[in-house]
Amino acid sequence: MTATITAFERSPDRGQGLARDMRVRWALEEAGQPYDVRLVSFRAMKQPAHLALHPFGQIPTYEEGDLTLFESGAIVLHIAERHAGLLPDEAKARARAIAWMFAALNTVEPPIVEHEMASYFERNQSWYATRLPMLEDRVRTRLGELSRRLGDAEWLDGAFSAADLLMVTVLRRLEGSGLLEAYPSLSAYVARGKARPAYGRAFAAQLAVFTGQPLAG
Repeated sequence: MTATITAFERSPDRGQGLARDMRVRWALEEAGQPYDVRLVSFRAMKQPAHLALHPFGQIPTYEEGDLTLFESGAIVLHIAERHAGLLPDEAKARARAIAWMFAALNTVEPPIVEHEMASYFERNQSWYATRLPMLEDRVRTRLGELSRRLGDAEWLDGAFSAADLLMVTVLRRLEGSGLLEAYPSLSAYVARGKARPAYGRAFAAQLAVFTGQPLAG
């Protein structure tokens, strides 16, 4: 049965792969699974029909038969558990990969998103200039820790997994800020993720929503 995911009708990032349906698209592409997309407006996201799928009125959601999921991390984990290629077969390696999935979303992403939101919504406030160094320091702390752990490895723990998929999408939110670029190993890590063919297909699909251009092939 083909899954259906929801995505922004008009993405705030203009189709640049930052909206969280990108994670789900990428996971499905890595798993070689077809999927349908239902686009929703900001108004529709707060209406009862969508709230029945996502109680917080956000995207993405995932529907497959009588199963409905929300939260991008939970959806990616579901896909990874059902299809080969996104989690190791060996039990301990699989557990470590899942731990890194949680780390990406619960430890690394929060200070990055807080920094990003402040730049969008607080830039004109009197306290912004004072608060910004603190926000940047929090991001640098996490990036430094992650960089030291990654070292010169290609991926977080052995072969590419759903953990890397999530971590790359988290780190991408810093591209162009100068913060990520200060850690060459992390910049290279993100570049490796973006170079994967499945990432390219997912990115093109998300961008096509904004540009209105049909996908090739």
